[in-house]
Amino acid sequence: MRYIIDPEFREARPRPARPSKHYAADLRRELSVRNLQWALRHPGSHEVSLGNPPAILYREDDAGNHGNFLADSYRRIRETPAWARRLTKVHTSAKRALLSRDPDRRELDSSNSSDALLMNIFCHPEVLTSQGTRLLLGIDTEAEPQFGYKPGVPLQSGRRDCTEVDLKLADLLIEAKLTEYDFQTASRKLIDRYRDLEEVFNLDDLEILGTIVVSYQLIRGVLAAHATDQRFCVLCDARRPDLIAAWHRILRAVRIYDLRCRLLLLTWQELAATLPGDLQIFLEAKYGIVP
Repeated sequence: MRYIIDPEFREARPRPARPSKHYAADLRRELSVRNLQWALRHPGSHEVSLGNPPAILYREDDAGNHGNFLADSYRRIRETPAWARRLTKVHTSAKRALLSRDPDRRELDSSNSSDALLMNIFCHPEVLTSQGTRLLLGIDTEAEPQFGYKPGVPLQSGRRDCTEVDLKLADLLIEAKLTEYDFQTASRKLIDRYRDLEEVFNLDDLEILGTIVVSYQLIRGVLAAHATDQRFCVLCDARRPDLIAAWHRILRAVRIYDLRCRLLLLTWQELAATLPGDLQIFLEAKYGIVP
């Protein structure tokens, strides 16, 4: 995990050599190949999506196993009601992407799901008992993961935003990415609703294209860290320099030095180095994530 210090984002201006969509497409192709091989080696219920490259969608089999999850992690997810509810998130494009047109497919069934990857790791029984992982994350004691946490970012109206952060661990808010193309865009009007926007950001340094603001999720995450006095971490793949560059662009726009010190970057590969052996083997085979 890297804390970003002042000279890094003032002087460095990372610019990926290739357009963002190519990095995402390359990773999707790799995951497609790996998961086709994984599904063949681990027989169970799965379906290949339409499109190029295809995604693999798994489902729970009669024995209670799920091809998209390591067995120990999946068992704990099913035993924890708050975690199990995450498994019910609807896969919004399943009717278009699958020959079966199955409306009951779930988002976390997909081999491209960053939420599934996140839960595979942090629901594993040995991860948060590991001193190495806790030291990496800056967590003093074992913390209970809260997936889909709503920090309630303050709005100009006096109300609070109801959108989610992927994971909360103690005082650490995590936004996780895998094959997503970007950190989403939003209209300038949507961004202007936030109470602390101009206090936290130099608006001239944000990437605004006409009426569209780039990296909306990152802006919202930084505002959440500011409002709740917590840390905010982007967790992404080292094979996605485009996402890392987008994060650095947001960091350069942050006005408050104390807040900058609570904004972090971590890759799945760095995290993998602290994980138990069975999880490392799983991540390498299924995701190509190697410490």
